[in-house]
Amino acid sequence: MSAETVTISRLGAQGDGIAHTAEGPLYVPFALPGETVSVARVKNHGTLIALTAASPERQTPPCRHFGPDGVNGTCGGCALQHLQDVPYHAFKRDLVVEALRAKGITAEVDPLVIARPGERRRVVFSARRTEKELLLGFNQMETHHIVAISECPIAAPEIVGRLATIRAIGRALANTADSFRITVLETLSGLDLAFEGLKPLSEKQRRAGIETVLGQRGIARVSVNGEILVEPQKPLIDFGGVTVSPPPGAFTQATKPAEDAMAELVLAQIGKPKRIADLFAGTGTFALRLARVGRVHAVEADDKALKALDQGARNAQGLKPVSIEKRDLFRRPLTAQELKVFDAIVFDPPRAGAEAQVKEIARSGVKRLVAVSCNPLTLARDLAILIEAGYRLTRVTPIDQFLWSSHVETVAALYKV
Repeated sequence: MSAETVTISRLGAQGDGIAHTAEGPLYVPFALPGETVSVARVKNHGTLIALTAASPERQTPPCRHFGPDGVNGTCGGCALQHLQDVPYHAFKRDLVVEALRAKGITAEVDPLVIARPGERRRVVFSARRTEKELLLGFNQMETHHIVAISECPIAAPEIVGRLATIRAIGRALANTADSFRITVLETLSGLDLAFEGLKPLSEKQRRAGIETVLGQRGIARVSVNGEILVEPQKPLIDFGGVTVSPPPGAFTQATKPAEDAMAELVLAQIGKPKRIADLFAGTGTFALRLARVGRVHAVEADDKALKALDQGARNAQGLKPVSIEKRDLFRRPLTAQELKVFDAIVFDPPRAGAEAQVKEIARSGVKRLVAVSCNPLTLARDLAILIEAGYRLTRVTPIDQFLWSSHVETVAALYKV
């Protein structure tokens, strides 16, 4: 390890400051462009020791767990609390702009749809039982050390207000000193807690866990490693007026405002098609809203998520028919021939993107497409395939859902003349 002083030239895609040195780029967390910083260097990573010259764009972090000055950050839940709003929003938008440019795509990118504190309805905590308590919080950056939290400005007030309750339930269920995860989802009927990574529970522990949950208020369901332990209230989420009960630990958009913004864009760009394919449909975030426009065929690999979508559709009023298909679109994408019957396609894949499926979409000739993505790099790759096949990119909108992180969502619309 060696100490040196460097000047930061730009922010990297992960939110680290990057200094150009004789040995190559040096990545320095918590440093901002224009700053001169003293760092302890290990290969291409620098740990910030002190600020020699601070950027005028630096601000005091709103959360004390991030670090008092944004230099010695401890909690790894956020990466960019020390950056003022205007440059932070520009950074998020530029992630999309640069990803498209790298693939030779020139497109007008809309201003960022911003995220605000207190909007996160879905949070994944790290936890570990000690002799005295349950540590509950987030891992320190690049370590397995859990920083216990007493506040969290990104999380919904209902989650922050139940931290003591979550700790009590976690302590009742934790049966070793190993760390585990708790996914907390705020639903219409209370918090849904999904514990993952716990050892199998004894009958005594199950009873103690159930009694603890029933002694608390505001808890809809608790599951352990995918199995429901107790469900005082069926957890419900709302997809544009259609209620769905998601399976334990199911993927949901992290904030309701971002989900609503994405859905609004999808609906605005899709037009009024009679038949719509919703690929990687999950529990129905878009499918159930699209069903107010036209017939929807929802395709998803997760059987439990698909059943929740189907149940939601069956219990709703005023929807066009919704059909479902369990299918792994990575291993067996819908073929161009299968897709030809649709007037429009919406696809929202995981971070890996949808390369194999997009190649089939490109051959299908379906007129209207809307891509939703959480990874600008794989989105740009997939869009380049479609543009090469004759599709025109008509709108690109970046959406901030993970406040003060380096993650950005994007909705992109395409049309084939």
